[in-house]
Amino acid sequence: MRTAEGHQHRDVHGLQECPSPGSGVHCQWMMQSAWACRRAGMTAEEACEALHTRITRRPNPPDEIETAVRKVFSTTEILVSRNAGPGPGKWPTANIEQIEAVLSSGLGVADLWEESPVRLDGSEPITSIILRELFPGNPLLCHGSARRFCTSLLSEFASYAHELEQIVPSPMVSKYGRTKSGKISQHSLNATGPRKFIVVEGDKIGGEPIPKDTQAAVLLHLGERAPLTLVVDSAGKSLHGWFHCEGVDERKLRNFFSHAITLGADAGMWTKSQFVRMPDGQRDNEKRQQILYFNPEAIG
Repeated sequence: MRTAEGHQHRDVHGLQECPSPGSGVHCQWMMQSAWACRRAGMTAEEACEALHTRITRRPNPPDEIETAVRKVFSTTEILVSRNAGPGPGKWPTANIEQIEAVLSSGLGVADLWEESPVRLDGSEPITSIILRELFPGNPLLCHGSARRFCTSLLSEFASYAHELEQIVPSPMVSKYGRTKSGKISQHSLNATGPRKFIVVEGDKIGGEPIPKDTQAAVLLHLGERAPLTLVVDSAGKSLHGWFHCEGVDERKLRNFFSHAITLGADAGMWTKSQFVRMPDGQRDNEKRQQILYFNPEAIG
């Protein structure tokens, strides 16, 4: 097929007609079309040419198409694979088509920062301030790391919370509880109170890494279904999205989390006592766990 400009390109299955300017050219058509080109076995250069010959307006900025194609073609191969393994228990498996649909938004880590109602970009640690917003009333909280932890009132560790690596995202009902093996411990499921937040995190599918931009797109998508309160960069491979869920029926919450799992979330985060990254805390390698998104209004 030849266009009026004389460029030759192939017909691509799933490549939709470009809408009129202002009707979703970038967020809908461009990213979805880039995925269609990739699935059709085209090179990135061929995909760029195909989009240039079909777009109904001038690219803005001029490299808009090249940027979109580069993002799609650089995404880890697992996102176009159909070999994702089964999830544990009765949880669903990752759904690659749904992940690709979320990715078609073109959103990424930069958009988390741009859409954050509160920008936190200072050099001074603010962990204690954030924790008091998340957990008003001085509750018992389990904190530390998987190897070294304790449960205490927020007021008792707030001054050095920025030095800690992990925290349980729901208050504890008692300082001590029993583990499944019967051991008395300050970190146990039976001493964890009702859910305050559920945290979504997933940095791999079937052993293959998921890029942070993909994780960010998933969290923003889930934020349309539940109150996204906080996103913490682990200073490693993952993003931790905190969703306020206090008082939500467990069945509704499980449906939400099942959807998150189809988008690559780790099913292990369902456990109420699971440690997550301390907001603005510090990893064991002393790297700061930066807060990328904060919406305190989601708690109310």
